[in-house]
Amino acid sequence: MKPAATDEDTATMSGAGLSLKRSTAVAAFCVVMASTGGPAWPDDALDARLRSLENQLRCLVCQNQTLAESSAPLAEDLRREVRELAASGKSDDDIRGYLVARYGDFVLYKPPLKPTTWLLWLGPFALLAGGALVWWNVLRRRSRMNVADEPAADESAGENGVARARALLDE
Repeated sequence: MKPAATDEDTATMSGAGLSLKRSTAVAAFCVVMASTGGPAWPDDALDARLRSLENQLRCLVCQNQTLAESSAPLAEDLRREVRELAASGKSDDDIRGYLVARYGDFVLYKPPLKPTTWLLWLGPFALLAGGALVWWNVLRRRSRMNVADEPAADESAGENGVARARALLDE
């Protein structure tokens, strides 16, 4: 027969069980941290590089915001992808090249000037020039119309105006 456990024995056993649980938890934590590469300590140089890259890339959803400014889920995914590529040792040009190959020149906030982007770069200037040309034509036609509408010098402007007013009132 087993002797009955005293209070002192029970406290010792529960302390040993608690110690075993703590040891197991610490060991599990160490295994997890070792398998994930340890804690992600902030790297100021990498963060500055990533901010610079994210300011050069366009959010594909928002379109008029940089990747750094956007809070869209796709922008978060792209930021994570850029971070992973940078952490794996890729250069900024490699990362930009990868994203351009995947999403096209539109992903760059300042796309390069090449035949496929000429309309993008020169389009606003062409529209401005076209608008200026239309404006100039309108002004030219107005000046021609004003010259043609002026009464002849030998006619009396007062008599002509009074006659027109009476004609309008008689109608």
